[in-house]
Amino acid sequence: MIRDQIAMPSELPVTQPASGSSVGKLIIGALIAGAIGAFFFFDLGRYLSLEALKQNRDQLLVFADGHYAASVVLFILAYIVVAGLALPGAAILTLAGGFLFGSVFGTLFVNLGATTGAVLAFLAARYLLRDWVEHKFGRWLGPLQQGFTQDAFSYLMTLRLIPLFPFFVVNLVSGLTRMSVGSYVAATALGIIPGSFVYAYAGRQLGTINSLKEIASPNVIAAFVLLGILALVPILYKKFASKRP
Repeated sequence: MIRDQIAMPSELPVTQPASGSSVGKLIIGALIAGAIGAFFFFDLGRYLSLEALKQNRDQLLVFADGHYAASVVLFILAYIVVAGLALPGAAILTLAGGFLFGSVFGTLFVNLGATTGAVLAFLAARYLLRDWVEHKFGRWLGPLQQGFTQDAFSYLMTLRLIPLFPFFVVNLVSGLTRMSVGSYVAATALGIIPGSFVYAYAGRQLGTINSLKEIASPNVIAAFVLLGILALVPILYKKFASKRP
């Protein structure tokens, strides 16, 4: 009887965790959807166009000169929202950063805003979607997850350096992997520097720019692609060295 009494606790039904995580996911998903919907419903994208930037450049410059600290904070916050919610207009904001704060500081402020927004998108994708994706496609994603995690920094650096891959897509896909947050932050912060500087530098000549295509010329894109390939060199070397006898 004593033995039966001792075994009884192990036979009790295991209490299932509360569904608080599901509620939290619904709330966060609703907030994100609401913010994106409000952006398009109120047509806020009209303020993030090259024409609007050129039309309001004098007023923006006066405000930035008179309220520098506030301008920096507002600029970084705006960039966080745009990058975090995958809203259109990041390139225009980068031009504005270079125009208002100069090439170097503009690149710095863009980097702070873009990296922070990217991390928020990364964490949101991981919290909202990764469990579901792994549950549905775990058998096929297992080898990919393992390979990506081993060289996550180099892979992400390549994706960040080559502008052919949309910024928000890389954020979301990275969140579905098992990449560490530290590697993600480091690769993002370093990988976006060249592109940010090119656009921030172009912002200094805002009056001469008629289209964003003038900035992303074939030569510039080719240079970014070359940088992206160079970021893969450590991975290629590692694989080549492992095959040598």
